Amino acid sequence: MQQGKLNEMEYSILLVDDDMEFLDGARRALLANGVSNVTTLNGGSNVLKALETGAHTVLLLDWVMPGLSGADLLPEVVSQFPNIPVIIITGVSDIENVVSCMRQGAYDYITKPLDTTRLVSIVQNAVKNSELVVRNRKLTEYLLGEALLEPDNFSDIITCSNNMMSIFKVIESLAGSRHPILITGESGVGKELIAEAIHRTSGLKGKMVSVNVAGVDETMFDDTLFGHKKGAFTGATESRNGLIEEAKGGTLFLDEIGDLRSSSQAKLLRLLQNHEYYRLGSDFLHKSDARIITASNRSFPALLASGAFRTDLYHRISVHVLHIPPLRERPEDIIPLVEHHIDIFAKSSKRPSPKLSKQLCRALTSYDFPGNVREMINMIINVLANNNSEMLDVHDFPKIVSSIATRGDKVRKVLNGLLKKLGSFSDYPTIDEVVALFVEDTLALSHGNRSIAAKMLGISRPTLQKKLEQAADKRSGKTSISS
Repeated sequence: MQQGKLNEMEYSILLVDDDMEFLDGARRALLANGVSNVTTLNGGSNVLKALETGAHTVLLLDWVMPGLSGADLLPEVVSQFPNIPVIIITGVSDIENVVSCMRQGAYDYITKPLDTTRLVSIVQNAVKNSELVVRNRKLTEYLLGEALLEPDNFSDIITCSNNMMSIFKVIESLAGSRHPILITGESGVGKELIAEAIHRTSGLKGKMVSVNVAGVDETMFDDTLFGHKKGAFTGATESRNGLIEEAKGGTLFLDEIGDLRSSSQAKLLRLLQNHEYYRLGSDFLHKSDARIITASNRSFPALLASGAFRTDLYHRISVHVLHIPPLRERPEDIIPLVEHHIDIFAKSSKRPSPKLSKQLCRALTSYDFPGNVREMINMIINVLANNNSEMLDVHDFPKIVSSIATRGDKVRKVLNGLLKKLGSFSDYPTIDEVVALFVEDTLALSHGNRSIAAKMLGISRPTLQKKLEQAADKRSGKTSISS
Protein backbone atom coordinates (compact mmCIF):
# COMPACT_ATOMS: atom_id res chain seq x y z
CA MET A 1 0.00 0.00 0.00
CA GLN A 2 1.45 3.36 -1.02
CA GLN A 3 2.23 5.81 1.77
CA GLY A 4 1.51 9.55 1.63
CA LYS A 5 3.95 11.21 -0.77
CA LEU A 6 6.65 13.66 0.21
CA ASN A 7 7.42 16.81 -1.76
CA GLU A 8 10.38 15.78 -3.89
CA MET A 9 11.44 19.39 -4.43
CA GLU A 10 11.87 19.91 -0.69
CA TYR A 11 13.11 16.57 0.60
CA SER A 12 16.08 14.48 -0.42
CA ILE A 13 17.10 11.12 1.05
CA LEU A 14 20.77 10.08 1.06
CA LEU A 15 21.07 6.28 1.13
CA VAL A 16 24.53 4.85 1.92
CA ASP A 17 25.57 1.18 1.77
CA ASP A 18 28.44 -0.87 0.35
CA ASP A 19 26.04 -3.39 -1.24
CA MET A 20 24.92 -2.16 -4.69
CA GLU A 21 22.11 -4.70 -4.87
CA PHE A 22 20.75 -3.53 -1.52
CA LEU A 23 21.03 0.13 -2.58
CA ASP A 24 19.03 -0.53 -5.74
CA GLY A 25 16.35 -2.49 -3.87
CA ALA A 26 15.96 0.09 -1.12
CA ARG A 27 15.82 2.93 -3.64
CA ARG A 28 13.12 1.14 -5.65
CA ALA A 29 11.11 0.51 -2.47
CA LEU A 30 11.22 4.19 -1.57
CA LEU A 31 10.35 5.30 -5.10
CA ALA A 32 7.40 2.90 -5.21
CA ASN A 33 6.04 4.46 -2.03
CA GLY A 34 6.23 8.11 -2.99
CA VAL A 35 9.72 8.97 -1.74
CA SER A 36 11.00 10.11 -5.10
CA ASN A 37 14.13 12.15 -4.37
CA VAL A 38 16.67 9.48 -3.35
CA THR A 39 20.45 9.69 -3.80
CA THR A 40 22.62 6.61 -3.27
CA LEU A 41 26.29 6.30 -2.31
CA ASN A 42 28.26 3.06 -2.52
CA GLY A 43 30.39 3.32 0.64
CA GLY A 44 31.00 6.00 3.26
CA SER A 45 33.97 7.92 1.86
CA ASN A 46 31.91 10.76 0.34
CA VAL A 47 29.10 11.02 2.90
CA LEU A 48 30.31 14.15 4.70
CA LYS A 49 31.07 15.89 1.40
CA ALA A 50 27.56 15.09 0.15
CA LEU A 51 25.96 16.43 3.34
CA GLU A 52 27.99 19.64 3.13
CA THR A 53 26.03 20.59 -0.01
CA GLY A 54 22.92 21.03 2.15
CA ALA A 55 20.88 19.10 -0.39
CA HIS A 56 19.83 16.18 1.81
CA THR A 57 17.16 16.00 4.49
CA VAL A 58 17.58 12.46 5.87
CA LEU A 59 20.53 10.05 5.93
CA LEU A 60 20.12 6.25 5.82
CA LEU A 61 23.50 4.84 6.81
CA ASP A 62 24.78 1.26 6.84
CA TRP A 63 26.41 0.48 10.19
CA VAL A 64 29.04 -1.98 8.91
CA MET A 65 30.99 -1.04 5.75
CA PRO A 66 34.61 -1.37 4.66
CA GLY A 67 36.63 1.82 4.97
CA LEU A 68 34.50 4.49 6.68
CA SER A 69 31.68 2.61 8.39
CA GLY A 70 28.45 3.92 9.84
CA ALA A 71 30.01 3.51 13.27
CA ASP A 72 32.81 5.87 12.18
CA LEU A 73 30.53 8.38 10.47
CA LEU A 74 27.64 8.67 12.94
CA PRO A 75 29.46 10.84 15.55
CA GLU A 76 30.75 13.15 12.80
CA VAL A 77 27.34 13.52 11.17
CA VAL A 78 25.58 14.18 14.49
CA SER A 79 28.21 16.78 15.40
CA GLN A 80 28.44 18.58 12.05
CA PHE A 81 24.84 18.19 10.83
CA PRO A 82 22.60 18.05 13.94
CA ASN A 83 19.44 18.81 11.95
CA ILE A 84 19.79 15.77 9.68
CA PRO A 85 18.12 12.64 11.13
CA VAL A 86 20.32 9.56 10.76
CA ILE A 87 18.63 6.18 10.29
CA ILE A 88 21.04 3.32 10.87
CA ILE A 89 20.76 0.22 8.65
CA THR A 90 22.12 -2.90 10.26
CA GLY A 91 22.10 -6.60 9.70
CA VAL A 92 23.25 -7.14 13.27
CA SER A 93 20.53 -8.19 15.72
CA ASP A 94 22.68 -7.41 18.78
CA ILE A 95 20.67 -4.98 20.90
CA GLU A 96 23.86 -3.43 22.30
CA ASN A 97 24.78 -2.09 18.86
CA VAL A 98 21.31 -0.63 18.44
CA VAL A 99 21.46 1.04 21.85
CA SER A 100 24.90 2.42 20.97
CA CYS A 101 23.51 3.95 17.77
CA MET A 102 20.66 5.64 19.58
CA ARG A 103 22.84 6.96 22.37
CA GLN A 104 25.22 8.48 19.83
CA GLY A 105 22.35 10.43 18.32
CA ALA A 106 20.82 8.22 15.62
CA TYR A 107 17.18 9.05 14.90
CA ASP A 108 16.12 5.43 14.43
CA TYR A 109 17.32 2.12 13.02
CA ILE A 110 16.13 -0.59 10.64
CA THR A 111 17.43 -4.12 10.18
CA LYS A 112 18.14 -6.16 7.07
CA PRO A 113 16.35 -7.67 5.26
CA LEU A 114 14.25 -4.55 4.88
CA ASP A 115 10.61 -4.29 5.86
CA THR A 116 9.40 -1.85 3.19
CA THR A 117 6.47 -0.56 5.23
CA ARG A 118 8.72 0.19 8.21
CA LEU A 119 11.37 1.75 5.96
CA VAL A 120 8.94 4.18 4.36
CA SER A 121 7.29 5.00 7.70
CA ILE A 122 10.63 5.75 9.37
CA VAL A 123 11.80 7.91 6.47
CA GLN A 124 8.58 9.92 6.38
CA ASN A 125 8.64 10.44 10.15
CA ALA A 126 12.29 11.50 9.95
CA VAL A 127 11.48 14.04 7.24
CA LYS A 128 8.68 15.50 9.36
CA ASN A 129 10.96 15.59 12.40
CA SER A 130 13.70 17.35 10.45
CA GLU A 131 11.23 19.94 9.24
CA LEU A 132 10.01 20.59 12.78
CA VAL A 133 13.56 20.86 14.17
CA VAL A 134 14.54 23.44 11.56
CA ARG A 135 11.27 25.34 11.96
CA ASN A 136 11.55 25.42 15.75
CA ARG A 137 15.20 26.51 15.60
CA LYS A 138 14.40 29.37 13.23
CA LEU A 139 11.38 30.28 15.30
CA THR A 140 13.40 30.37 18.51
CA GLU A 141 16.08 32.53 16.89
CA TYR A 142 13.39 34.86 15.53
CA LEU A 143 11.70 35.20 18.91
CA LEU A 144 14.87 35.96 20.86
CA GLY A 145 14.69 39.52 22.09
CA GLU A 146 10.91 39.75 21.68
CA ALA A 147 8.86 40.45 24.81
CA LEU A 148 6.34 37.86 26.00
CA LEU A 149 2.83 38.59 24.78
CA GLU A 150 1.14 37.28 27.95
CA PRO A 151 3.75 37.13 30.76
CA ASP A 152 1.05 36.31 33.33
CA ASN A 153 0.74 32.85 31.77
CA PHE A 154 4.22 32.08 33.15
CA SER A 155 3.91 33.82 36.53
CA ASP A 156 4.10 30.52 38.46
CA ILE A 157 7.60 29.85 37.10
CA ILE A 158 10.33 31.81 38.89
CA THR A 159 13.21 32.43 36.50
CA CYS A 160 15.59 35.03 35.11
CA SER A 161 17.27 32.54 32.77
CA ASN A 162 17.53 33.40 29.07
CA ASN A 163 17.12 29.71 28.24
CA MET A 164 13.83 29.57 30.11
CA MET A 165 12.64 32.80 28.49
CA SER A 166 13.35 31.24 25.08
CA ILE A 167 11.20 28.26 26.07
CA PHE A 168 8.38 30.62 27.09
CA LYS A 169 8.54 32.35 23.73
CA VAL A 170 8.39 29.02 21.88
CA ILE A 171 5.35 28.09 23.99
CA GLU A 172 3.65 31.32 22.94
CA SER A 173 4.45 30.57 19.31
CA LEU A 174 2.66 27.22 19.69
CA ALA A 175 -0.46 28.77 21.22
CA GLY A 176 -2.58 28.00 18.16
CA SER A 177 -1.29 24.45 17.71
CA ARG A 178 -3.31 21.50 18.97
CA HIS A 179 -0.58 18.96 18.21
CA PRO A 180 0.87 16.95 21.13
CA ILE A 181 3.83 18.34 23.06
CA LEU A 182 6.48 16.26 24.84
CA ILE A 183 8.24 17.92 27.79
CA THR A 184 11.56 16.36 28.76
CA GLY A 185 13.90 17.10 31.64
CA GLU A 186 15.26 15.72 34.87
CA SER A 187 13.03 14.97 37.82
CA GLY A 188 12.08 18.09 39.75
CA VAL A 189 12.70 20.73 37.05
CA GLY A 190 9.03 21.78 36.95
CA LYS A 191 7.64 19.97 33.90
CA GLU A 192 4.07 20.14 35.22
CA LEU A 193 4.37 23.92 35.69
CA ILE A 194 5.47 24.15 32.05
CA ALA A 195 2.45 22.04 31.02
CA GLU A 196 0.14 24.37 32.94
CA ALA A 197 1.73 27.38 31.20
CA ILE A 198 1.19 25.69 27.81
CA HIS A 199 -2.46 25.11 28.70
CA ARG A 200 -3.01 28.73 29.78
CA THR A 201 -1.28 30.01 26.66
CA SER A 202 -3.39 27.79 24.37
CA GLY A 203 -6.61 29.60 25.21
CA LEU A 204 -8.51 26.29 25.44
CA LYS A 205 -11.79 26.67 27.34
CA GLY A 206 -11.69 23.25 29.02
CA LYS A 207 -9.56 22.48 32.06
CA MET A 208 -6.20 20.78 32.32
CA VAL A 209 -6.37 17.27 33.78
CA SER A 210 -3.17 15.64 35.03
CA VAL A 211 -2.41 11.96 35.59
CA ASN A 212 0.85 10.18 36.46
CA VAL A 213 0.96 6.99 34.38
CA ALA A 214 4.15 5.50 35.86
CA GLY A 215 3.65 1.87 36.80
CA VAL A 216 -0.12 1.92 36.20
CA ASP A 217 -1.36 -1.50 35.06
CA GLU A 218 -3.48 -1.92 31.93
CA THR A 219 -6.88 -2.16 33.67
CA MET A 220 -6.22 0.83 35.92
CA PHE A 221 -4.93 2.84 32.95
CA ASP A 222 -8.04 2.06 30.91
CA ASP A 223 -10.39 2.85 33.76
CA THR A 224 -8.57 6.03 34.80
CA LEU A 225 -8.18 7.43 31.30
CA PHE A 226 -11.24 6.12 29.45
CA GLY A 227 -13.72 5.30 32.20
CA HIS A 228 -16.07 2.30 32.33
CA LYS A 229 -19.62 1.22 31.68
CA LYS A 230 -21.82 -0.03 34.50
CA GLY A 231 -21.17 -3.74 35.04
CA ALA A 232 -17.85 -3.69 33.17
CA PHE A 233 -16.18 -5.48 36.06
CA THR A 234 -16.93 -6.61 39.60
CA GLY A 235 -17.75 -3.57 41.68
CA ALA A 236 -18.60 -1.33 38.71
CA THR A 237 -22.06 -0.47 40.02
CA GLU A 238 -22.20 2.83 38.13
CA SER A 239 -20.82 4.11 34.84
CA ARG A 240 -17.90 6.50 35.18
CA ASN A 241 -16.32 9.02 32.86
CA GLY A 242 -12.56 8.81 32.46
CA LEU A 243 -10.10 11.68 32.68
CA ILE A 244 -10.11 12.09 28.91
CA GLU A 245 -13.78 13.07 29.18
CA GLU A 246 -12.98 15.49 32.01
CA ALA A 247 -10.37 17.11 29.77
CA LYS A 248 -12.93 17.73 27.01
CA GLY A 249 -12.17 21.02 25.29
CA GLY A 250 -8.97 21.32 27.35
CA THR A 251 -5.68 19.53 27.99
CA LEU A 252 -4.81 16.04 29.17
CA PHE A 253 -1.36 15.97 30.80
CA LEU A 254 0.24 12.51 31.03
CA ASP A 255 3.25 12.67 33.34
CA GLU A 256 6.06 10.05 33.35
CA ILE A 257 4.95 8.81 29.92
CA GLY A 258 8.28 7.01 29.49
CA ASP A 259 7.19 4.56 32.22
CA LEU A 260 3.86 3.68 30.57
CA ARG A 261 3.44 -0.08 30.29
CA SER A 262 3.65 -1.48 26.76
CA SER A 263 0.15 -2.96 27.02
CA SER A 264 -1.30 0.54 27.40
CA GLN A 265 0.80 2.20 24.70
CA ALA A 266 -1.28 0.82 21.81
CA LYS A 267 -4.49 2.27 23.27
CA LEU A 268 -2.88 5.66 23.76
CA LEU A 269 -1.61 5.50 20.18
CA ARG A 270 -5.17 4.96 18.89
CA LEU A 271 -6.35 7.95 20.93
CA LEU A 272 -3.63 10.13 19.41
CA GLN A 273 -4.13 8.84 15.87
CA ASN A 274 -7.93 8.85 15.66
CA HIS A 275 -9.01 10.96 18.64
CA GLU A 276 -11.33 8.15 19.72
CA TYR A 277 -11.59 5.56 22.48
CA TYR A 278 -13.83 2.96 24.12
CA ARG A 279 -14.82 2.83 27.77
CA LEU A 280 -14.24 -0.43 29.58
CA GLY A 281 -17.14 -2.80 28.91
CA SER A 282 -18.58 -0.65 26.12
CA ASP A 283 -18.52 -0.95 22.34
CA PHE A 284 -19.68 2.64 21.86
CA LEU A 285 -16.99 4.77 20.23
CA HIS A 286 -16.29 8.09 21.98
CA LYS A 287 -14.54 11.06 20.38
CA SER A 288 -12.01 13.28 22.14
CA ASP A 289 -10.88 16.82 21.36
CA ALA A 290 -8.50 17.12 24.32
CA ARG A 291 -5.02 18.37 23.55
CA ILE A 292 -2.36 15.88 24.76
CA ILE A 293 0.78 16.98 26.63
CA THR A 294 3.22 14.36 27.93
CA ALA A 295 6.32 14.57 30.10
CA SER A 296 9.17 12.28 31.09
CA ASN A 297 12.60 12.29 32.70
CA ARG A 298 13.59 9.14 30.80
CA SER A 299 15.98 8.88 27.83
CA PHE A 300 13.80 8.14 24.82
CA PRO A 301 16.66 7.02 22.54
CA ALA A 302 17.42 4.27 25.05
CA LEU A 303 13.73 3.40 25.52
CA LEU A 304 13.20 3.15 21.76
CA ALA A 305 16.34 1.12 21.21
CA SER A 306 15.39 -1.40 23.89
CA GLY A 307 11.81 -1.69 22.61
CA ALA A 308 10.36 -0.48 25.91
CA PHE A 309 8.59 2.37 24.12
CA ARG A 310 6.85 2.17 20.75
CA THR A 311 8.51 4.17 17.99
CA ASP A 312 5.19 5.10 16.39
CA LEU A 313 3.82 6.36 19.71
CA TYR A 314 6.95 8.40 20.33
CA HIS A 315 6.57 10.15 16.99
CA ARG A 316 2.93 10.90 17.85
CA ILE A 317 3.64 12.46 21.24
CA SER A 318 6.72 14.41 20.11
CA VAL A 319 5.35 16.62 17.34
CA HIS A 320 6.72 19.44 19.48
CA VAL A 321 9.45 18.81 22.09
CA LEU A 322 10.44 21.15 24.92
CA HIS A 323 13.50 20.27 27.02
CA ILE A 324 13.67 21.96 30.42
CA PRO A 325 17.28 22.51 31.56
CA PRO A 326 18.27 21.34 35.06
CA LEU A 327 18.89 23.89 37.80
CA ARG A 328 22.68 23.43 37.63
CA GLU A 329 22.57 24.79 34.04
CA ARG A 330 20.76 27.95 35.14
CA PRO A 331 22.45 28.95 38.43
CA GLU A 332 21.10 32.49 38.04
CA ASP A 333 17.71 31.07 39.05
CA ILE A 334 18.88 29.50 42.31
CA ILE A 335 18.79 32.50 44.68
CA PRO A 336 15.48 33.91 43.33
CA LEU A 337 13.91 30.45 43.71
CA VAL A 338 15.29 30.00 47.23
CA GLU A 339 14.02 33.42 48.32
CA HIS A 340 10.63 32.80 46.70
CA HIS A 341 10.08 29.50 48.50
CA ILE A 342 11.39 30.91 51.79
CA ASP A 343 8.76 33.66 51.51
CA ILE A 344 6.03 31.08 50.83
CA PHE A 345 6.99 29.00 53.86
CA ALA A 346 7.41 32.06 56.10
CA LYS A 347 3.95 33.39 55.18
CA SER A 348 2.34 30.02 55.84
CA SER A 349 4.08 29.95 59.24
CA LYS A 350 3.18 33.63 59.93
CA ARG A 351 6.80 34.63 60.51
CA PRO A 352 9.22 37.08 58.86
CA SER A 353 11.29 35.74 55.98
CA PRO A 354 14.93 35.16 57.00
CA LYS A 355 17.70 36.63 54.89
CA LEU A 356 20.56 34.75 53.21
CA SER A 357 24.18 35.44 54.09
CA LYS A 358 26.61 36.18 51.26
CA GLN A 359 28.51 33.00 52.03
CA LEU A 360 25.29 30.98 51.79
CA CYS A 361 24.38 32.58 48.46
CA ARG A 362 27.75 31.58 47.03
CA ALA A 363 27.41 28.06 48.42
CA LEU A 364 23.88 27.65 47.04
CA THR A 365 24.89 28.74 43.55
CA SER A 366 27.82 26.30 43.59
CA TYR A 367 25.62 23.34 44.57
CA ASP A 368 24.37 21.08 41.76
CA PHE A 369 20.87 20.39 43.15
CA PRO A 370 20.62 16.90 41.60
CA GLY A 371 16.93 16.84 42.62
CA ASN A 372 16.43 20.30 41.07
CA VAL A 373 13.66 22.58 42.36
CA ARG A 374 11.92 19.75 44.22
CA GLU A 375 15.08 19.07 46.24
CA MET A 376 15.46 22.79 46.91
CA ILE A 377 11.91 23.07 48.28
CA ASN A 378 12.38 20.07 50.56
CA MET A 379 15.67 21.50 51.79
CA ILE A 380 14.09 24.88 52.59
CA ILE A 381 11.13 23.32 54.41
CA ASN A 382 13.48 21.25 56.56
CA VAL A 383 15.77 24.19 57.36
CA LEU A 384 13.00 26.63 58.27
CA ALA A 385 11.09 24.07 60.31
CA ASN A 386 14.10 23.88 62.64
CA ASN A 387 15.37 27.46 62.47
CA ASN A 388 13.84 30.72 63.69
CA SER A 389 16.83 33.00 63.08
CA GLU A 390 16.62 36.14 60.96
CA MET A 391 19.70 35.18 58.90
CA LEU A 392 20.43 31.81 57.30
CA ASP A 393 24.08 30.80 56.85
CA VAL A 394 26.05 27.92 55.35
CA HIS A 395 25.94 25.84 58.53
CA ASP A 396 22.11 25.74 58.28
CA PHE A 397 22.47 23.63 55.12
CA PRO A 398 24.69 20.67 56.13
CA LYS A 399 24.03 18.84 52.87
CA ILE A 400 25.51 21.73 50.90
CA VAL A 401 28.50 21.99 53.26
CA SER A 402 29.11 18.26 52.82
CA SER A 403 28.90 18.64 49.04
CA ILE A 404 31.39 21.51 49.12
CA ALA A 405 33.84 19.34 51.03
CA THR A 406 33.77 16.64 48.37
CA ARG A 407 33.60 18.96 45.35
CA GLY A 408 36.36 21.46 45.89
CA ASP A 409 37.12 21.80 42.18
CA LYS A 410 33.61 23.05 41.49
CA VAL A 411 33.83 25.62 44.30
CA ARG A 412 37.23 26.81 43.12
CA LYS A 413 35.80 27.34 39.65
CA VAL A 414 32.93 29.40 41.01
CA LEU A 415 35.22 31.44 43.27
CA ASN A 416 37.57 32.06 40.35
CA GLY A 417 34.66 33.53 38.43
CA LEU A 418 33.91 35.87 41.35
CA LEU A 419 37.51 36.78 42.18
CA LYS A 420 37.33 40.31 40.81
CA LYS A 421 34.34 40.96 43.09
CA LEU A 422 36.00 39.53 46.18
CA GLY A 423 39.47 41.07 46.01
CA SER A 424 40.73 44.63 45.73
CA PHE A 425 44.40 45.26 45.00
CA SER A 426 46.37 48.49 44.62
CA ASP A 427 48.42 46.84 41.86
CA TYR A 428 48.36 43.61 39.87
CA PRO A 429 48.23 40.89 42.58
CA THR A 430 51.12 38.58 43.34
CA ILE A 431 50.70 34.82 43.64
CA ASP A 432 50.89 35.09 47.43
CA GLU A 433 48.16 37.73 47.50
CA VAL A 434 45.84 35.64 45.35
CA VAL A 435 46.50 32.57 47.51
CA ALA A 436 45.74 34.58 50.65
CA LEU A 437 42.47 35.76 49.14
CA PHE A 438 41.45 32.20 48.25
CA VAL A 439 42.31 30.96 51.73
CA GLU A 440 40.29 33.67 53.46
CA ASP A 441 37.26 33.34 51.25
CA THR A 442 37.30 29.54 51.42
CA LEU A 443 37.31 29.73 55.23
CA ALA A 444 34.32 32.08 55.07
CA LEU A 445 32.51 29.77 52.68
CA SER A 446 33.18 26.74 54.92
CA HIS A 447 32.03 28.77 57.94
CA GLY A 448 35.45 28.56 59.55
CA ASN A 449 35.77 24.79 59.27
CA ARG A 450 39.45 24.33 58.46
CA SER A 451 39.13 20.66 57.51
CA ILE A 452 36.51 21.48 54.89
CA ALA A 453 38.48 24.52 53.70
CA ALA A 454 41.62 22.42 53.26
CA LYS A 455 39.69 19.84 51.17
CA MET A 456 38.19 22.61 49.05
CA LEU A 457 41.64 24.04 48.35
CA GLY A 458 43.19 20.61 47.75
CA ILE A 459 45.82 21.02 50.46
CA SER A 460 46.51 19.44 53.85
CA ARG A 461 45.36 21.07 57.07
CA PRO A 462 48.98 21.87 58.18
CA THR A 463 49.56 23.58 54.82
CA LEU A 464 46.39 25.60 55.32
CA GLN A 465 47.61 26.62 58.76
CA LYS A 466 50.88 27.77 57.23
CA LYS A 467 49.02 29.81 54.59
CA LEU A 468 46.94 31.47 57.31
CA GLU A 469 50.06 32.42 59.25
CA GLN A 470 51.64 33.88 56.09
CA ALA A 471 48.46 35.88 55.38
CA ALA A 472 48.47 37.20 58.94
CA ASP A 473 52.08 38.32 58.55
CA LYS A 474 51.31 40.14 55.29
CA ARG A 475 48.34 41.95 56.86
CA SER A 476 50.70 43.58 59.33
CA GLY A 477 51.43 46.16 56.65
CA LYS A 478 53.31 44.51 53.81
CA THR A 479 50.29 43.70 51.60
CA SER A 480 46.85 45.26 51.03
CA ILE A 481 44.19 42.61 50.56
CA SER A 482 40.47 43.06 51.17
CA SER A 483 37.70 40.55 50.85
